[in-house]
Amino acid sequence: MPAVFICICTLASAQMGIDLAALNESGQIVIGGHSTPYLIRHLPPSSFPQLPMVIQDELTDRGCLIPQTYEAHRPENVIHGSFEGPGTSDWAVLCSVHGMVSLLVFFGSNPEHPYTLASEPETERLQTYDLSQSLGFNWGIDRASPGDVSESQTRIFPPPPPLTHDAIADSVVEHSTIYHYYSHGAWTLVQTQN
Repeated sequence: MPAVFICICTLASAQMGIDLAALNESGQIVIGGHSTPYLIRHLPPSSFPQLPMVIQDELTDRGCLIPQTYEAHRPENVIHGSFEGPGTSDWAVLCSVHGMVSLLVFFGSNPEHPYTLASEPETERLQTYDLSQSLGFNWGIDRASPGDVSESQTRIFPPPPPLTHDAIADSVVEHSTIYHYYSHGAWTLVQTQN
């Protein structure tokens, strides 16, 4: 794990009295007849002081921990953007509870009732990342501006309408990205070149 990530997390955990090692999930999975070790690092919602308190409280009430990708250099998988519409202040978070991870979206207009866009076992989101063939968590989310999404779209005929606000980039590290976009009261997936 990169030293920068360890330093940031160690400082934050010392200030909050949190044992980060106790938040990690590790084990073995059989792949191709061989037992392969995995490690998933987690952070508590309190590690993200930029999150509004109402959202931190909701995540804590649910028992959420925030899984970190194997390549994390700083705390990640908590993002802020205008996901409901232009100029809104919304949040998206990967929330892990008892081995299940969900992509939750909290609109500023109703933060007590998040949308769940995807959910699956954490062990379905593992991939090899180093020469020792260890497995790490590979699901990451980022804010994507309309320009970011437009650059990724395939040539679709007829072309889709232009995006007016942010989307959520939902990625498998070093592989593919899909975009979740909210419009007219519903979530859609935006087609890309992947």
